[in-house]
Amino acid sequence: MSDTLSLLIYLKNMLSDLTYINGVIATELIKVTENLAAIRHGEDFLKNSNCKPEHEKLNQKIIEIIKKYKISPDDYEILEKHVLKHND
Repeated sequence: MSDTLSLLIYLKNMLSDLTYINGVIATELIKVTENLAAIRHGEDFLKNSNCKPEHEKLNQKIIEIIKKYKISPDDYEILEKHVLKHND
């Protein structure tokens, strides 16, 4: 395998990992935001807010992006289960 091809594969894998890490950070920040809103305004505020469904859509989109760039389902199934089934 040529050095150029090896480098491209390495960079692709690195970008895939960075996409995954950013997805983890993004989904956790959404949850932190929800928790802070509940602490500050109360659970009823959060339940009556449009934010929860919007956050759910954002989390789903983040998972879709991660699936697009990760090769193995093992790479994203744990995050998908944690994020999308967090309240189950």
